[in-house]
Amino acid sequence: MGTEGTTVLDPLWRSLPPLDPGTLSGSASCGLPPHFEAVRTAREFTRTTLAGWELDDACENVTLAVSELVTNALRHGLAHTDAPPADPPVRLHLMRWASRLVCAVRDPSREAPVSGNPDASGFDESTAESGRGLFLVDAFSDSWGWQPLHGTLPGKVVWALFRVGA
Repeated sequence: MGTEGTTVLDPLWRSLPPLDPGTLSGSASCGLPPHFEAVRTAREFTRTTLAGWELDDACENVTLAVSELVTNALRHGLAHTDAPPADPPVRLHLMRWASRLVCAVRDPSREAPVSGNPDASGFDESTAESGRGLFLVDAFSDSWGWQPLHGTLPGKVVWALFRVGA
């Protein structure tokens, strides 16, 4: 993951209680192409990585969150940017510490992630067939957030934190 992973996580460090980045016990990163088949790739990558880290108990919730974060990035993050996307345009990062797991998805848009909030007409996407992804991330993770990126990486990172067994 190198320095790119550290840069992507800078916003996350500001949102968490102090955590020594040097205590990272595992990390994996996966570039995703700009098509919806990438969601399946992200799920498979997550399952394989978590199995390698012996985090089978967390696999279902984490895989659901990854699926929703990647779908949101592909559906909204690629559509709302004028900047030339990085190659690949969406990247999934999984980072594990003794008691925490973070899923972070980077996309080229600096716009806030799209969630199912009522619009001006009162329509609430949370009751629609789609638009509930971030509600699911919120429900299945211990916390989540997002931050626009600064510097050489364009876009934003949206992350979800899970508490896992040591």
